Amino acid sequence: MLFRNRFVLLLALAALLAFVSLSLQFFHLIPVSATKNGVTSKNRKRVMPDPATEPPVMDPVYEALLYCNIPGVAERSMEGHAPHHFKLVSVHVFIRHGDRYPLYTIPKTKRPEIDCTLVANRKPYHSKLEAFVSHMSKGPGASFESPLHSLPLYSSHQLCEMGELTQTGVVQHLRNGQLLRDIYLKKHRLLPSDWAAEQLHLETTGKSRTLQSGLALLYGFLPDFDWKKVYFRHQPSALFCSGNCYCPLRSQYLEKEQRRQYLLRLNNRQLERTYEEMARIVDIPTKQLRAANPIDSLLCLFCHNVSFPCTKNGCITMDHFKVIKTHQIEDERERQEKKLYLGYALLGAHPILNQTVSRMQHIAEGRKAGLFTLYSAHDVTLAPILSALGLTGARFPRFAARLVFELWQDREKPQEHSVRILYDGVDITFHTSFCQDHHRRSPKPMCPLENLVRFIKKDMFVALAGGSTNYYEACHREGF
Repeated sequence: MLFRNRFVLLLALAALLAFVSLSLQFFHLIPVSATKNGVTSKNRKRVMPDPATEPPVMDPVYEALLYCNIPGVAERSMEGHAPHHFKLVSVHVFIRHGDRYPLYTIPKTKRPEIDCTLVANRKPYHSKLEAFVSHMSKGPGASFESPLHSLPLYSSHQLCEMGELTQTGVVQHLRNGQLLRDIYLKKHRLLPSDWAAEQLHLETTGKSRTLQSGLALLYGFLPDFDWKKVYFRHQPSALFCSGNCYCPLRSQYLEKEQRRQYLLRLNNRQLERTYEEMARIVDIPTKQLRAANPIDSLLCLFCHNVSFPCTKNGCITMDHFKVIKTHQIEDERERQEKKLYLGYALLGAHPILNQTVSRMQHIAEGRKAGLFTLYSAHDVTLAPILSALGLTGARFPRFAARLVFELWQDREKPQEHSVRILYDGVDITFHTSFCQDHHRRSPKPMCPLENLVRFIKKDMFVALAGGSTNYYEACHREGF
């Protein structure tokens, strides 16, 4: 009898613990990791380096793998996490295009043989890939802003063209879209079932890889991809600066930053010897090899597990790759330390951040347009935004990187709105320069919208010094 009573008591205790655990997960007070084959998955990309789990010394191969972002195990994501009395009212997503074919080739070597057709039974696979291709083939009549209507809606070349989006790139953004759909539509119901075209705001540069990346993400995200409701606007500049692109001081900062890059490369004797060895292998002058930006082509080969080129003079090796990749990482580190890039980033990112915060303010006032905003962009779009926000520890944007701004309304105080900022699924709100101390003064797990507004409208110019109070003054200030 005593044994049976103890057994019943243990069963009751186990049931209570299970109920508490499920309740915590239901109210999103603890994150739930995705699993695959019974094994807890880990995020393939650490945004902010973690000394407890990172390699003890900088490893260029490890960093390159993170950059490739090869689709594999499910990602752990913190998007959409908030206390139950907060309501999600808008989401603004910046993405880098997915995996692409190189923009440059190494002279006198064979072009990488990578197939850019989209084949459902070829790795990497996604359950929506075949339907995506079918749907895109019906969309040539889509009404996009010129010149986007002339771009192909999906890749179709057996041998990729320069800069073309690969199947890996499409799958990366189908996965991004599906992840965001599960969070923002299924859980938070950001868009109504009868959503209208004006509730989406979509922008892309005039490259096929950014348009196709945006389409792939939307196809994974939207419950009903209706061509009549999907309208992409064209951004001529990779900075998404619209009518505010002329900024002389930004150009001066960029010139100084490029000079810093040149001097760092000049002082790296190991890098120069590596370029000389590679130039001898492919039988061209070192200057010509350097101008061909070989890391771009080598990264593509590395990400697709294709051998590096060989000639009668020898082979380009993993050692060559490691030296160039190491220099690239050191360049990123010095860039943050020297602060020249920060001046460029503040002026380069201000127009698009100002546009984003204005959209948030309109939605906070009750407008329903642009509940979901997507900017399909490049690494040179996301990198300045990250630096401008003060995220000096963030890694350089990988393929299919995503930077998300969430706007939340406090149901208990409807006039109060807060923001969360996430980079590749990691909450980085309290790493930003405008909110890094807020959590010490407030129990809320997010940042007041007013902090972001004040930063964009005022503090960005204070950080530049010089006494400017607006974007035009800062751009036209004389004296560097």
